[in-house]
Amino acid sequence: MTTYSAVRTTGIYCRPGCGAKPLAENVSTFELPAAAEAAGYRACLRCRPYRVAGTVADETPELVCRAVQLIITGLLDESGEEALGARLGVSARHLRRMFNEHLGVTPDQFARSRRAHFARRLLDDSDLSIADIAFASGFGSLRQFNRAMREIFRASPRELRDRRRRGDRLAADGGLVLRLPFTPPYDWEAMCAFLGSRAIPGVESVEGGVYRRTISLDGEPGVLEVGPGGDDHLILRAHLPYWEGVMHVVDRAACLVGLDCEPVRAREHLAADPEFGPLVAARPGVRVPGAWGPFEVAVSAVVRDQLPPEDATDALHKLVEVYGVPVPGLAHGLTHAFPGPAALADAELVGPLAREVADGNIVLDGEVKPLARVMSKRAAEEVALRLGARDAWPLPGESERLRPWRSLAAVYQLVNEL
Repeated sequence: MTTYSAVRTTGIYCRPGCGAKPLAENVSTFELPAAAEAAGYRACLRCRPYRVAGTVADETPELVCRAVQLIITGLLDESGEEALGARLGVSARHLRRMFNEHLGVTPDQFARSRRAHFARRLLDDSDLSIADIAFASGFGSLRQFNRAMREIFRASPRELRDRRRRGDRLAADGGLVLRLPFTPPYDWEAMCAFLGSRAIPGVESVEGGVYRRTISLDGEPGVLEVGPGGDDHLILRAHLPYWEGVMHVVDRAACLVGLDCEPVRAREHLAADPEFGPLVAARPGVRVPGAWGPFEVAVSAVVRDQLPPEDATDALHKLVEVYGVPVPGLAHGLTHAFPGPAALADAELVGPLAREVADGNIVLDGEVKPLARVMSKRAAEEVALRLGARDAWPLPGESERLRPWRSLAAVYQLVNEL
């Protein structure tokens, strides 16, 4: 887990490896940039901590992790902490207490810091206008955007863009290109293998070490491409119908490829296990993959649970062709955006699931118990794993000794079998 060093005498916080050499007695540490900023520190101009993966520690309580996932999807862009608490079944006061205790910030402070850091990355890496960057980062107005950037970075967006370095700008032939930072180790080859084994034809593709997929934003199609970039980042190329809310597209892409949580504690636990220890030693950078669309993952789990692998892949392809939204003109076998719950309400195998989700009776948020009404325990555990549950186990065999990190153990076993 990355920690950030804040120097009381300068009011600046830095990431590990920064060349600054402050006296130890003047240094405080924070696990998240947002916590350092809430305490009054600004980001170092030399090491630029906003370019580092600011993941939440994997031992953080499940409630806080679920709240973070909802913030990533943009719930606090137009709602307050009360709405976030209501979604989780707790009071806003209790949620703020949990966030302060485990992250050092309130949910609102966490969300604002994420917006500002994403905006700073866009100022460095892209040629989007400052107005486009404000709305791409989830800010409601230019005034709000300018105020937040001055408070966090002590400079205006224009001044920050003027400071970007020669190697920052990422140019591409169409689309928006961004770095997806991670803290090593990270095993992109293993992630590609996992995603490729579950790719839905027409919607997803893994070729030559690049993951590609179609997406739909408010009914408009787009395409995402994720591939290797450097020792501490992947490269995301996003072809989108508009820039508003791009931050949440990027965050969801990062979750999809397992960059939202660095499994430090989980890895340590599994490393001591006789069966999984050798797997961890051989591939320490394996992460738990997430999902772009919860419903898509649930449908895939139901179909793959009931049919042999090749038949399941064919059945998913047919579902996409019959019920999906055509997206013409794409390469790499991408042809459709995945259908929504209403479209699949009468589809074979997945109709009961689709109807329950469409009617709001099931919320796909990583909880296993509600899913048991419409799918097997194994399929429900598979969905929970992809939606962020840390202790899901979709495999046969004894697993109690692996608690509470069974999700990572399951991914290790699945990757080892590919």
